[in-house]
Amino acid sequence: MSLIHTLFYFIVAIGILVAVHEFGHFWVARKSGVKVLRFSIGFGNVLWKYQQNQNSTEYVLCAIPLGGYVKMVDEREGDVSKEDLAVAFNRQPLLARTAIVAAGPIFNLALAVALFWSVLVIGETGIKPIISQPTAHSFADNAGFSEGDEIISVNDEPTATWSHAMSTIISTTLEGDGEIAVKVKTRDELETIKTLHIDTSETQNPEELYSKLGFKLFSPTLPPLIGKILDNGSAKLAGLKQGDLIVRANEIAVKEWQQWVEIVKANPNQALKLLIERDGVQSTLMLTPNAEGKIGASVQMPENLLKSFQVHYSLSPLAALPQAFSTTYHYSTSTLKMIGQMFAGKASLENLSGPISIAQYAGQSAEMGLVHFLKFMGLISVSLGVLNLLPIPVLDGGHLFFFALEGLKGSPVSEKIQLFFQKIGIVLLGLLMATAMFMDVGRLFQ
Repeated sequence: MSLIHTLFYFIVAIGILVAVHEFGHFWVARKSGVKVLRFSIGFGNVLWKYQQNQNSTEYVLCAIPLGGYVKMVDEREGDVSKEDLAVAFNRQPLLARTAIVAAGPIFNLALAVALFWSVLVIGETGIKPIISQPTAHSFADNAGFSEGDEIISVNDEPTATWSHAMSTIISTTLEGDGEIAVKVKTRDELETIKTLHIDTSETQNPEELYSKLGFKLFSPTLPPLIGKILDNGSAKLAGLKQGDLIVRANEIAVKEWQQWVEIVKANPNQALKLLIERDGVQSTLMLTPNAEGKIGASVQMPENLLKSFQVHYSLSPLAALPQAFSTTYHYSTSTLKMIGQMFAGKASLENLSGPISIAQYAGQSAEMGLVHFLKFMGLISVSLGVLNLLPIPVLDGGHLFFFALEGLKGSPVSEKIQLFFQKIGIVLLGLLMATAMFMDVGRLFQ
């Protein structure tokens, strides 16, 4: 995946999310009778601008797409002419000002609903959530899961695909729920509920949690046929091609794919002498797995076998609407709980993602297809909406907090006090961004 590919989809995603957020402020401000001077997407050097006339809104596109702003007529930000006093933001009733500020985050949450609705209507093809024998003494093993169990629902939420089932279990656990009811269909076609009992104090990191859960996707016995080959992997360098059959490795007969995987994992940085069969002709070649015991090649899955494990899940437009609202609510509450747990020291800072990680996720999800990219944008839109509603000065939630105080005391909070807390808010946001960037850079070196 190229850097240009990653940056392109990162800019597309962030640009759309910021545009929707700022359009919320803009649209409600205009409906409330407030004069908007500038609608800007991005910061820094101006790349493009448009203004119909001197008294209309100036629309601006800037070079750094990591935010945006709506500049309204406001006496707190400069001199205002007499004819514009009636359309100044600070002269509007409390309810109107509250609606204008709240509109940005609300529009992000509404966009998330629309994106999740689109995903449900388009539908997605995934792998059925059928498990292999769980890792010994894992949470799944202790709960009595067996090879061949197909996960039907998690806490009554239907889970049609493996990724949906695993993400639901993990997110539910990270919210602090240590007891999860999983309905499964056994190999005998019997439906039963198996309860996961999870020690949430030991599961702050999603990757560690997944390992401790012990779930493994069911894998049928496959011949050691080489499938997709990565450009920068050992397999490509050694001359392996798609369709090659691994016959022997270091004089060991290779009968099936999982055996071949174990041989590769057991020989990092060690040369393997392979006997392969290509188009009915056998030949030898040397291959050296990398330091992680990987060669950059996947198994070639027989088409009919792959289809038997695939499932397409979609809903009608009407049925998808409540599910989209439910999904948005679920991720919103999960985000809030995660933030609370991080402040309380009960959740790892590993859960923080900065612009580098978000850019990588954008590129990866786009490479996987439209549905995955829409789901990614939905998740980021939820995060943007929820984070902006936090009562931190500088954020929309901070302004809403001051408006709430104004409603209680009957008069605005003094500008001096607001400025003081805004400085604190800037420091807090700076620390949060620095921490997220630090975690991002750390991941790059892992």
